[in-house]
Amino acid sequence: MDGAAGAAAGPPATRDDEPPPPQAPAHWEADIIAADGGTVHLRPIRPEDGDGLVGLMDRSSDQTRYYRFFGPLKRLSDKELYRFTHVDHDSRVAFVLVLGDQVVGVGRYDRYPDTSDAEVAFLIEDAHQGRGLGSVLLEHLAAAARERGIERFVAEVLAQNNRMVRVFLDAGYTPERTYEEGVVHLTFPIAPTETALAVVYEREQRSESRSIARLLTPSSVAVVGASNDEGKMGHAVLRHLLDFGFRGPVYPVNPGTRHVRGVPAYASIESIPDDVDLAVLAVPADEVAGVVEACRRKRVRGLVVISGGFGEAGPGGRVAERALVAAARASGMRVVGPNCLGIVNTDTQVRLNASLAPRIPGRGRVGFFAQSGALGSALLEQARTRNIGLSSFVSAGNRADVSGNDLLQYWATDPGTEVVLLHLESFGNPRKFARLARRVGRTKPVVAVKSGRHVRMTEGLAGTSVAVPEESVAALFASAGVIRVETLAQLFDVGTLLAHQPLPEGDRVAVVGNSTAMGVLVADAVLEEGLQLAREAPVDIGASGTAAEFRAALQEAVDDESVHAVVAVFLPPLSRGSDEFGRALLEVARDAGKPVVATFLSTEGIPAELAIPGEDGTPDRGSVPSFSTPERAVIALAKVAQYARWRRRPVGALPELPGVDEPAARDVVLGALADTPAGRHLGDDETIALLAAYGVPLLGTRTVSDADAAVAAAEAVGYPVVLKSTAPWLRHRSDLGGVRLDLADADAVRSAFAAIPSGDPVIVQEMAAPGVATVVEIVDDPSFGALVSFGLGGVATDLLGDRAYRTLPLTDLDAAELVRAPRAWPLLDGYRGSEPVDVAALEDLLLRVARLADDLPEVLQLTLEPVIVGPAEPWHGGRSLVVAGATVRVGPPTARVDAGPRRMRTPGV
Repeated sequence: MDGAAGAAAGPPATRDDEPPPPQAPAHWEADIIAADGGTVHLRPIRPEDGDGLVGLMDRSSDQTRYYRFFGPLKRLSDKELYRFTHVDHDSRVAFVLVLGDQVVGVGRYDRYPDTSDAEVAFLIEDAHQGRGLGSVLLEHLAAAARERGIERFVAEVLAQNNRMVRVFLDAGYTPERTYEEGVVHLTFPIAPTETALAVVYEREQRSESRSIARLLTPSSVAVVGASNDEGKMGHAVLRHLLDFGFRGPVYPVNPGTRHVRGVPAYASIESIPDDVDLAVLAVPADEVAGVVEACRRKRVRGLVVISGGFGEAGPGGRVAERALVAAARASGMRVVGPNCLGIVNTDTQVRLNASLAPRIPGRGRVGFFAQSGALGSALLEQARTRNIGLSSFVSAGNRADVSGNDLLQYWATDPGTEVVLLHLESFGNPRKFARLARRVGRTKPVVAVKSGRHVRMTEGLAGTSVAVPEESVAALFASAGVIRVETLAQLFDVGTLLAHQPLPEGDRVAVVGNSTAMGVLVADAVLEEGLQLAREAPVDIGASGTAAEFRAALQEAVDDESVHAVVAVFLPPLSRGSDEFGRALLEVARDAGKPVVATFLSTEGIPAELAIPGEDGTPDRGSVPSFSTPERAVIALAKVAQYARWRRRPVGALPELPGVDEPAARDVVLGALADTPAGRHLGDDETIALLAAYGVPLLGTRTVSDADAAVAAAEAVGYPVVLKSTAPWLRHRSDLGGVRLDLADADAVRSAFAAIPSGDPVIVQEMAAPGVATVVEIVDDPSFGALVSFGLGGVATDLLGDRAYRTLPLTDLDAAELVRAPRAWPLLDGYRGSEPVDVAALEDLLLRVARLADDLPEVLQLTLEPVIVGPAEPWHGGRSLVVAGATVRVGPPTARVDAGPRRMRTPGV
């Protein structure tokens, strides 16, 4: 939204003699990415912003001011200026957009007295119109207004201000429009809707993608710290830019010399006579801040900071790192690094190697992201030796600004990238990563290796990362369709296969080779990895087989419609060369329409015999990847087949759940937090009310402290009943006497109460019919969000860790997979002749619990144990599933949820 929106008259002004307004919430301040990829800082207005508003008015055209104020207003009066800059951050809220030292936009809302409506208006400087800044202001104002209990926005726009009207209509809300005397009056609810959220995500994707494109496709590059000393980083970066053939001008910056590698040097970046798109900084850490300020004045569009000595160096370095990023973003620049290897774009129209890596793979279809600068060079060399072509490469280093999420946004729509490879050491915003990877993975495979599965991250990484437990990482990757690999070798194995061969349409694999022993090894690996053999045994043409026989056997396997993939094994015969066998394999694979992988001469990557050269000689699609061992070939094929199954799977839906009363549940949670803001466990009555609001079938339950109360409770819930100790060491421990079952009368209740070995209160609960005991949990990961877990009850299951996890939100297909994921699933599905349980009831319960966790992030932990499920025919009060025990803990939300208006990740968080 750009231009201006205003009204002839608004709500009454606040009085000048009011007490000082409260401070605005800290989370209302944010860095944002404009539609063109540049950055701007958004924050609540301050009293000292008067001069900034005056400057904004002076730089705005007569038309822009007319659209905003419905008249030829040139300057604000002192009274108007005071009113605009002094708000209460409640009924009156205003945000400014700051670029460098200038206010370039302002947006505000004013609540109509005694209503839940507020008038909204904007003013964007002419030079910054068309950058989508008004749309971002609207998102942030709407989010702030919802926090303050406002439900609707009202806007009055001159009819000729078509751009403003159009953007209000395109915001994803459903405005009502009326016209009167040349003014369009719009009223719309600001509650987030699926449509509004989709609009936000689409705009986010475009702006973040463009911000990365600005870095990867510069028209000119300056190397600050360029040097003739071959041992310095500035020399290496400049040499690599020149040697790789960058298509634009390269400017060395070094005040101590006139030329670097024969290229004229400049004393400072500001002395360069032409525009500079990208600056690569290779100067000591204590000089970086001054260079960034110079880049701001030069209006550089992006920075790559090779220099170290920041977050990885300790607390002082992290402070400097945050200051670096804040200064760059406030000046419209994004930052790769610091402490990074650099960036690469192999596009023939760009040819950018702004990195410390001397040798770069050829042009290809693989986008590669690596956090580690030191490891990045080795990874690029691995890709080069395997003949894997790259589209682009980014080493994020400390990942103070640009992260893997930004690259996912870019590669999602980059036509030159078909496969994404990620080396991750940590996550900045895991939930956003899951959302982006899930969307990208539907059209382009995402392969990731995550280090730190068993070792905690270093202090330097912790400064810009969040720790995510292993089960959370596994659930994240599984739900997002990410192909997770365990080693760097597997990363390249899978990447090579995806970059050159099609996805399989199923799991049936044929094996063709010239060695019986190798064929058997491949067959074993196929079955070990959960794939199927398409034929009873591998096809073996024998060591004396000819190339023609090899071709015929391969062609027969490829032509078989029941075969979904082929593994070709070729060991060199002693009496003949390999060229003709390679040609036979390549010719059959090129037209196969299904993946063909090889163990060819035990080579890795794409050997020359199996390559279809592209324009620059790098193997093109249709080339056949080779693996040093048959096991590695099959492991790569199995991971790709699993991804293909995920991609064929329908997306799933968030079904409507009858009987959900979110307001009632929220009242329970907020009531608990009102008396204990730090959080606590809910009492029995609160737990029952919370679960009832989401239709969770909890058995009748009472907590008592003496035998008489136990009898009274038993009569209230109905015999037979169960008594359970509330002592933590006795809960669910019938072997220790903490649980007494099937109590049919008052005498049995009194005897059982007396026999429970604890003085703690006792739970009296109606007796459930026999069934299979299961456990459903919500676990809040402070860094990631809520996870839903499911497993069967019992000590053995707990001991073996047989639990399955999924991330939120949970679709109907996710729930179905979650129930069937534990290894003990057959016990629910009629194992050894038992009657299958009502799986649909379990799926419904998981969906309700997941919806509860998604709606109420204050629910930090919820355990339903045991959940007893029986046959599909109702067997307990008309129900086939009941919850016999529940514990709930609430507290302030801790998860870094991916919600709210668009904002960049806070540096250092």
